[in-house]
Amino acid sequence: MTQDMAGGPSNPKPAHARDPARCPVHLDDVDLFAEDAQEYWYESYNILHAESPVHRIPGEGINPGTDAFVLCKHEDIALVVRDQARFPLPGAMAVQQLLATGEDPFTLPNVNTMIAAMTTLRPTPELWRSHRQELTDPWVGPGAPRNEPMVRAVANELIDRWIGRAAEGGTVDFVGEFAQPLPQMVMANVLGWPMEDLKLLKYFGDGCVKAFVYGHGPRHQLPESEIPSQTQVLDEFRDYTAQLIAKKRQDPGEDMISFLTQVEYSPLSRTLTDLEINGIVYAMVIGGLETTQYALAEQVQLLIDHPDAWREIKADRKKVRAFTEDAMRLRAPTQGLSTRITSQDEVFQGVEVPAGSLLHLRWAAANLDPEEWDDPLSLKLDRKAGTRHLTFSQGARVCPGATLSRVEQVTAWNVLLDRIESFSYGADNTFLHQPGIMLGTLALNLHFKPVA
Repeated sequence: MTQDMAGGPSNPKPAHARDPARCPVHLDDVDLFAEDAQEYWYESYNILHAESPVHRIPGEGINPGTDAFVLCKHEDIALVVRDQARFPLPGAMAVQQLLATGEDPFTLPNVNTMIAAMTTLRPTPELWRSHRQELTDPWVGPGAPRNEPMVRAVANELIDRWIGRAAEGGTVDFVGEFAQPLPQMVMANVLGWPMEDLKLLKYFGDGCVKAFVYGHGPRHQLPESEIPSQTQVLDEFRDYTAQLIAKKRQDPGEDMISFLTQVEYSPLSRTLTDLEINGIVYAMVIGGLETTQYALAEQVQLLIDHPDAWREIKADRKKVRAFTEDAMRLRAPTQGLSTRITSQDEVFQGVEVPAGSLLHLRWAAANLDPEEWDDPLSLKLDRKAGTRHLTFSQGARVCPGATLSRVEQVTAWNVLLDRIESFSYGADNTFLHQPGIMLGTLALNLHFKPVA
C-alpha cells in the first residue's frame, strides 16, 4: 500500500508558512547548515536534486584552500561508502596522523578516547572488521535480536508510566516519555550502565554529539567558546567510565563492559586496556541513543498523518518492519555526515571534484532520489528492496548499531500496537527540530487511546 506525503516532516503549519523569507525557493537560497536550516531541508533537497545534486561549498574542505561538496544522489553516495581506499574517512586519516607522532594518543589534548582507542584497536580497514566481529557485533550487531525481550520489557515499562492517564484525557510527551528514554535504557542494559545513573548517560551522550548539534558548517566546528564545556563533559565521561570498568573487572556481569574486560582481541593477542574499553563505550554512546529516538518520533507522526498505515500494521504485524524501513528512508534520523575525502580527482554527475575535497554525504536527500525510488515522497509498506536506503550507510562501514536500532524500532512499535488503540496530536506542538545534522523533534505532545 502507499501513503502520500508532502515531502518533509509533517507540520500543520509548514515551513514556508511560518517564515517565507527563510524557506528556499532558488538554488542561491539553499544553505543546509544555516541557522534553522533543519526546518527547510526537504524544500532544499527538491532544489538540489533538480539543479545541483553535487553542491560545492567553497572553502569548507579539511585543508586550507579546499572545498566541500554535498552529494545528494543515491548512486554517488553508494559508490563512495563502498570504497575506503578511494574515499578515505577523515577519522581514519586523523588516526594515521596520531600514529605518525609516536606519542601516546590517550595523553594528547583534544583527543577523545574513541579516536585514541582507534589507533590501537582499528587503525586499518582489516582491523575495523575484526573490531566489529569480535568486540561490538556480539552486542549490537547480528546478535542484537537476542535483546528483543529486554527491549520489549523496557517499552512496556515506559508505557506503564503514562498509560494510566487515559482517564484524564490521555496525553503523553512522546519524545520525553518514550522515544528518548527507550534507547537510553536499552543502551544502559547492553553496557551494564547503572539504571540510577541514566541521566548521566544522556548528559555524557549530549556532550559526545555536541559538535554535530551546535557545530558550524559541514565540518561541524564548535565555536571556541563552546569547546571548554564540551571538554569538561568528556573528561567527566572518561572518569565515570573508568570507575565503571574497574567495578566490572572486579565483579563482572552479563553485559558488554564486563565482556570487554575479559575478551582477548585476536589481532593483538591480548585483552583490552581500560582506556581502550573507555573508547569503545564512547563509540557506543555517541551512536546508540539519538538515532532510534529520532526515528521513533518521526514514525509516530507518519502514522498519525496516515491512519491507514496504522490500521494496516496493527492488523498485520509482518508489515511493521517494512513500515520502519520506509519511514527511515523518508525521515532519516541522521540527515548527512561529512565522512569522506577524495584521494584523487573525481567527477560526480558531470561535476569535477578535486582530490582533497571533503564530501558531505546527504543520506536524506539520496533516500528521496527520484532516479532511485519509485514515488519517493510516499510511504510504502510494499516497497521492493526497501532496506537499500542509506540511513545507516552501506558497505564495510555501515553503522555498527544498525541491527540493534532496527530491533528497538520494530519491538517498540509491536508493543505500542498491543497497548495503544490510536495516537493523535495534542495541543501546543511546534513541530520544531533541534539544530545540527539530526532530524530531531524537540517535543511531541500526543493524545492516546489505550486498547480496551
